[in-house]
Amino acid sequence: MFIGEYQHNIDIKGRLIIPSKFREQLGVKFIVTKGLDKCLFVFPMDEWSKFEEKIRTLPISSKDARAFSRFFFAGAAECELDKQGRIMIPSNLREYAGIDKETFIIGVSARLEIWNENTWNDYNGEDDLSYDAIAEKMAMLGI
Repeated sequence: MFIGEYQHNIDIKGRLIIPSKFREQLGVKFIVTKGLDKCLFVFPMDEWSKFEEKIRTLPISSKDARAFSRFFFAGAAECELDKQGRIMIPSNLREYAGIDKETFIIGVSARLEIWNENTWNDYNGEDDLSYDAIAEKMAMLGI
């Protein structure tokens, strides 16, 4: 399980240090793709396979299902850590998430998320981000 929040800078070559706490859980190879809320999702291969299988079961006749599939798969990249514990984030993914220097890497259970620092701070400061209202909705889902 991935938990915690870490701040790291991306270098001019597009390399980002992954916190040592997360490296073993990621494995040798993993997937980085566009995430929701203008962040990047990072999946270990076993979690990516589970996610892919769920998307694969969506009906191809559904316009929304096709769009959802394209969103995650078109920009996905297989990555691996270098000897210094860094990953090379492809330029299209850096551009999508607005990642150019300061980042936040957060653990979200089965995946990591990589955020532009300002986007993460804005997200956490949103007035409409009511954790009480979210909690009520989650209770309706049985959580």
